[in-house]
Order: sequence, then structure tokens, then C-alpha cells
Amino acid sequence: MEAFITSLESVAEIVLVIALGYWLRGSGRLGDEFKGNISFIIMKIALPASIFVSVLKYLNRDKLASLSGGLVFTFASFTIGYIVAWILTKIFRIRKGRRGTFINMFVNANTIFIGLPLNMALFGTKSLPYFLIYYVMNTISTWAIGIFFISSDDPTVEKGAKKDFNWKKLLPAPLVGFLVSLVFLLLAIPVPEWINKTLDMVGGIVTPMSLIYIGIILADAGLKSIRFDRDTILALVGRFVVAPAIMISIILIGGSMMGSSLPTIESNSFIIQSAAPGLAVLPILVDQSHGDVDYATNLVTTSTVLFVIVVPILMQIANLI
Repeated sequence: MEAFITSLESVAEIVLVIALGYWLRGSGRLGDEFKGNISFIIMKIALPASIFVSVLKYLNRDKLASLSGGLVFTFASFTIGYIVAWILTKIFRIRKGRRGTFINMFVNANTIFIGLPLNMALFGTKSLPYFLIYYVMNTISTWAIGIFFISSDDPTVEKGAKKDFNWKKLLPAPLVGFLVSLVFLLLAIPVPEWINKTLDMVGGIVTPMSLIYIGIILADAGLKSIRFDRDTILALVGRFVVAPAIMISIILIGGSMMGSSLPTIESNSFIIQSAAPGLAVLPILVDQSHGDVDYATNLVTTSTVLFVIVVPILMQIANLI
């Protein structure tokens, strides 16, 4: 019961900051220019700085080696997720233009703007190394596989036609920050204290700014636009039920096969991240491939709102493992 109350309190803190962003955007105090600027600052500057500092603060060579097992768990979860989602698009005959969105909702999550602040709120800064494992796998999955399903689902492209793929998307700024930090870690390159403090200060704006950004996105989408048709419900079940169920199963089976389970904070981080809402950029990606943008927007909006209800329930389940 105590864990349930703590989860509710942590989510309440997050919701209040999101509500602040929603109100500021809805009242006209935050314009389109600010929306673009805050996204740029978070993704290109603050988040890479935060990740760089956090990796050097919370990881060392020995711990880095021990985290490699977590990559195996997350890789297995993503792989099974894609297979299950693809099969369901066939069983339920999801129409072209929605299939890529449907599959991405099952597998890839909004780990940055929602997953990160929530993980920090629920488990503290010590959970960041485990979050980074999921983030790396989620990023590679999104830009190497998820985007492929969206591009191939373009209803305006004839079957068999090929489209160019932008490989640069595999290396977004946050992932570059993570890779650079690994170089400093592995080579034991010293970082001057004043530089470290500066980067830490800049990185400190990630959580509040990310939550305000979510509020802006919700204000733009409009809460009144939320609807629940068959395809929406199926995708939400995949995000909030199937995906975490796959992750929990892999954690239990993997722990039993290896003879030892993952640390509690690591397994809890993986479970929470596996049920994070859909990618905030999903409607943009779908629009570029001429898919059903309204469907993608509705999924992002509904999954973001319903996530508040899902988190306390998942925390209770995670505590029983």
C-alpha cells in the first residue's frame, strides 16, 4: 500500500508540471517558437549534457560490464514485441496507413520526455544507468526498425517501391552524449570539476522542461480529441498490457535460467519503461509517410493521459516480482 501511495504521489508531481505546460500553452503564453526552442534545447543540449555527467557519476568499468546483461533482456523484449505486434496486424487486419503506428505503439516508448522524468521521480538518480540501457535499445529500435515499418506502410507508395533511409537518425544527440561518455569512462579521461558542474547545471533542466513540453503537446492535440475506436484500444492494450507482460516474463524466465535475478531497481526500471506512452514524434513520422496522422496523434494523447493510471498498477505488480 505504501508503494502504491508513493507511486501516486510521484505521478501527481509529474502531472502538476505537465498541467503547468498545458495551461501556459492553452493561455497563449507559450508560442510555437518556444515549443520548437524548448525541444531543441532538451534534445540537443541539456539531455546530452545530463547523460554525459550521469554516466561518469554513476558508472564505472566494472558496473558497465555488469549492465551488459540488461541489454540482453531489453533486446529480447523488443524482438518479441515486434513479432507479436506484426502478427496482430494480420489477425485484426489493421489497415494500411495505421500498421506502422500500431507496431511502434507496441514496441517503442517515449523514454525521453516521459520515461526519464518518471524513472527519476520513482527510483531516483541511481536508476539512471538502467534507464540508459533501455533508452539505447529504444533509440536503436525506433530509428532502425520502427521507422522502417512506418515508411513501408505509406499508402501512397506502390508495393515493392524503395525509399531512402536516413542513417543519421541512428545517432541523435542524446545517444551521442552517451557514447562520448563511454569513451571518457573506458579511457579514464579526467573531466575538470568546473566543466562537470556546468554540464550538471545545464542537464538539470531536462526533467522540468520535458514535462512542460508534454503539457504543450497535450494542449495542441486537445484532450477533447481523445477517442477509443477498435484500433486505438488494441494499440493501447499492446502498450500498457502486452509490452510490460513480455518484459516481466523475460525478467522472470531469464532470472530463472541464469540462477540470479536482476537488481530490483533495474527490473523495475525496465518494466516501467516498457509501458511508457507512445513516441511524441510518432505523428510527425507518420505524416512524412502519408499515414493516418489523426490515429497516431490520438494514440500519443490517450497513452500519455492513461499512463498516469497505469504507473501505480505496474509498480504494485513490479513489487511482487
